[in-house]
Amino acid sequence: MKNVFKHSKKGILMVTLFATLLSFASEVSFYTIKNDSERTSITLTNAKQGNLISIKDNHGIVLYKETVQQTGVYTNGFDLTSLPNGSYIFELDKDLEINTVPFIVNSSNVMFDKNLEKTIFKPYIKVNDHLVFVTKLSLNKEPLSIDIYLDNAAFSTNYELIHSDKIKDTKHIEKVYKLLDLEKNTYKIVVKTENREFSKIIN
Repeated sequence: MKNVFKHSKKGILMVTLFATLLSFASEVSFYTIKNDSERTSITLTNAKQGNLISIKDNHGIVLYKETVQQTGVYTNGFDLTSLPNGSYIFELDKDLEINTVPFIVNSSNVMFDKNLEKTIFKPYIKVNDHLVFVTKLSLNKEPLSIDIYLDNAAFSTNYELIHSDKIKDTKHIEKVYKLLDLEKNTYKIVVKTENREFSKIIN
């Protein structure tokens, strides 16, 4: 599949997107925490309706999940002391990024480590005519893979891998692909990075 590079007006969109993401990266902490003897109160100052809040164990198993119902300040109390001793992650999944902060439960004590807060910027996938634009901000130059699949009923899984890219040592990832016969075909774009997978169906 032909890889179409970025000599087009769409470069303006990419620059704007990266500028927005960089402004997010410079923001102050996305949460405040108040611990008492039995409950941990977590406040998000800029929560948005549809954001996903979750608590996961060290193996990535979701122990708690909630969708924010109203844009604005979100506050909730959690009895984290009831969790077994171990390492956990509090996660806020937003439109273009995922904020995570680890915490440890030890003998009914809950300790959040703000120094280990992390922001994962999601890939942005946009379709314009027969062109698919994949952009991502990767401040630590984390490796990333982009796989493009074509829906093919001849295969048991229905999707056939038709193109694959491996990208590393790049902060600003910008790729453009031309999809043939988009009116007749269905494609799936799968982006993998930082032990996470993001996908989009295009038809």
